[in-house]
Amino acid sequence: MDTTIQAARRVGDIRADFPLLSAHPDRVYLDSAATSQRPEAVIAAETAFVRESYAAVHRGSSVATGEATIAFESARETIAAFVGAAPNEIVWTENATDALNIVALGISDASLGLGAERFALKPGDEVLITEAEHHANLIPWQRLVARTGATLRWVPVDEHGEWSIDALRERVGPRTRIVAFAHVSNVTGSIAPVADVAEIARGSGALTVLDACQSVPHRQIDVGALGVDFAAFSSHKMLGPTGIGALWGRAELLDELPPARTGGSTITTVTMEKSEFLPSPQRFEAGTQPVSQAVGFAAAADYLTALGHDAIGAHEEQMTGLLVEAVDATPGVTLVGPRPGKPRASLASFIVDGVHAHDVGQFLDDRGITVRTGHHCAQPLHRRLGVAATARASAYVYTTPEDIERFRVALSEVRGFFGAGG
Repeated sequence: MDTTIQAARRVGDIRADFPLLSAHPDRVYLDSAATSQRPEAVIAAETAFVRESYAAVHRGSSVATGEATIAFESARETIAAFVGAAPNEIVWTENATDALNIVALGISDASLGLGAERFALKPGDEVLITEAEHHANLIPWQRLVARTGATLRWVPVDEHGEWSIDALRERVGPRTRIVAFAHVSNVTGSIAPVADVAEIARGSGALTVLDACQSVPHRQIDVGALGVDFAAFSSHKMLGPTGIGALWGRAELLDELPPARTGGSTITTVTMEKSEFLPSPQRFEAGTQPVSQAVGFAAAADYLTALGHDAIGAHEEQMTGLLVEAVDATPGVTLVGPRPGKPRASLASFIVDGVHAHDVGQFLDDRGITVRTGHHCAQPLHRRLGVAATARASAYVYTTPEDIERFRVALSEVRGFFGAGG
């Protein structure tokens, strides 16, 4: 049976759900790995809440507060169900970067004696990451080891920007306390063997922290079944608003992890000498919460659920194949990441011989094609590849074969335009 999105709903109909694409019918948007477009259903849900139900949540006993709180917590239930979690395992954050920092800062506080001993790091302990990580899953761990005296180690990547499970296994030892890695690389599109990594880490007694930004929007994820201990993802990469993300953690771990930020809404009892904190998720959600954003986030999850994970996956597999073919078949253009025919997510980073990535991006943009250029917040990976920057094209539910054909044609003209050959 045909499970592509075209079978469930014609792509043209899906594109009509997205106001920006309707407003700019000639624009090819291939930058969803950075920020995806929002469908009208998401915009409408957030707008309706702001117009009709806007109020503080978890504060006071008014009808308005009660209605807003119901909407806020219902959104949490929706996101929890979307990733196979319990509602008390979903913490609202500013974004996935914030979520990863919450874990690292909580472990840092525990190492100072402010939380459960199970999280405490000491000199000689090790935090293991990969050379392919986004800065959001690198810098917090750099800061953590600097505070605690632990050691940061990493799994190297090869000339294509990929790391291997065997190389990771070799670096996990008795002093490994944390293994942090991305489910999908935002540069190479490589898909990590999450269950295998979690099993290796568990054998050493290490916690696993998963950057799931590039996986949750595109594939059906059951966070508990993956075997990891924490996972972070963002709304704006899955058709939702900016300014909100989520931290998932196993309930027993979240209830013991010290909160990275403290203040109103997080406490049970406060005296002038000390404070006691609520269980998860409230213990991590200090101050005024992102209520309308949470409503929009949930609407995005509902939209994706209605499309169906199988349909999304089949469509993206087709678009990924076309992207990889467009890049790999263009003379003077080098594909980064898995070789053609190997599994990858729906993005393709590439290097154009003799032309800087920023110039590539400007050339494509002049022809109505939006891509991402730069180091994609992954400088160590680009340094290993021997380049300062790459260009990246990424597809999503609204991408069409015609979009990618326009990209292919424009890409084939880049080197000639800049006098670099081709």
